[in-house]
Amino acid sequence: MATSVRATSDGSPPSSRPAPSTSDQRGSRPPGWRTRLYRFDTKASPYAYVAPFFILFAAFGLFPLIYTGWLSLHQVELGSHAKWVGFDNYTGLWDNEFFWKALRNTFTLGVLSTVPQLLMALGLAHLLNYKLRGRGFFRVAVLAPYATSVAAATLVFIQMFNPDYGMINQIFGHLGFGHVDWESSKWPAQIAISTIVTWRWTGYNALIYLAAMQAVPADLYEAAALDGASRWRQFVSVTIPSIRPTILFTIIVSTIGATQLFGEPLMFGGGVGVTGGTDHQYQTLSLYMYDKGWNVGELGQASAVAWVMLLILLLIGAVNLLIARSNRRKLGA
Repeated sequence: MATSVRATSDGSPPSSRPAPSTSDQRGSRPPGWRTRLYRFDTKASPYAYVAPFFILFAAFGLFPLIYTGWLSLHQVELGSHAKWVGFDNYTGLWDNEFFWKALRNTFTLGVLSTVPQLLMALGLAHLLNYKLRGRGFFRVAVLAPYATSVAAATLVFIQMFNPDYGMINQIFGHLGFGHVDWESSKWPAQIAISTIVTWRWTGYNALIYLAAMQAVPADLYEAAALDGASRWRQFVSVTIPSIRPTILFTIIVSTIGATQLFGEPLMFGGGVGVTGGTDHQYQTLSLYMYDKGWNVGELGQASAVAWVMLLILLLIGAVNLLIARSNRRKLGA
């Protein structure tokens, strides 16, 4: 029996259909390994680039922070096992007179070093902002103290403030003032330490202020000069308001640095530097934490001091945020 074959409209048999094009064949195939590698590289590369930072931060920043918080809730001594005590280490600090003395010393040293430092930095930046002969040399020179190591700078100032043969007492003697005991007395010792800090950081802050001053539009100074404003009036009415965010930044950074002050008082006191002098007259929170941890061996209380310092820094950051928001609202209004 014969089977009939029905022809298509163009006369070709049904089985003779047009073959798919080469582009259709490629589109239907799964992507090759190069394409998959490219897609993976596009998605994974950003995470790979930032991964080293987060790994190092987790290892050397986050883990020590969490572990210190865990230690602050335990009684830990060198060579012994940790014993849970809850918040006893924090309540012990509340009743410890040396902790409060260290907190007061940290505050007074911060004020004595930060306020003159920033005022002098503003004045230096204002002078360097004008066209002076050799101002490039002066800009480099003001940064030299910052490049000097803490040890070298402190050793020089120790010789200058030596109670017996120091240059400062010799100058006071020629001026008719009495002998000053720069090491054993509270306020002279703190003034001497603050002088070291001020000498090291004034030039650094001056260059920050100088960079901010150079960003102030020259039209503001020209308009103020046309109105008859003197240089002092231009500095007060134009420069200070224009660099207010930078001033706030340096205040916060200097306050944080004063809270963590360690090297200068440690080396200034010599053998009694860890305790901040014979009567703890210039012992800061950092020195108190070090003394508790490595001299006394109470790592739990030292960790509690570290967390108290962290809370103080967070409080400073919160105040900075509130002030910055207030300034933005004033500028927006």
